[in-house]
Amino acid sequence: MMQNPTQLSFVSLQVTDLEVSGKFYTEILGFKPVLKSPPDAIVFEQKNGAAFAIRKPMIELSKANLLGWGVAVWFGIGDLDAFLEKNSEKISIVKDIHPTPFGRILVVSDPDGYAITLQETKEN
Repeated sequence: MMQNPTQLSFVSLQVTDLEVSGKFYTEILGFKPVLKSPPDAIVFEQKNGAAFAIRKPMIELSKANLLGWGVAVWFGIGDLDAFLEKNSEKISIVKDIHPTPFGRILVVSDPDGYAITLQETKEN
């Protein structure tokens, strides 16, 4: 019998301040929290694909030199130019909008310094 392929089911970032990070992911990136999240976490609604959440640390984050080093987290965002126009004063840009083989992307830093890649998903 053939096994189903392994699929990503859940991604969670450990954050130092759940409230501050919650505002970043909801007010800036536009994620919508599910109605009931587990204690010490905020799980966000996803139409399909892996679930995404932020949570209070399970490790001592201050001991890490650079959070998320070597991990790439990409989110589809729609129109990058419109996103940047609306949020340029509220975000920290790691790498400005630029083309890639996967379309245009923008890399921003979340409140804990995680590099978040925003991939343009608008239809041209």
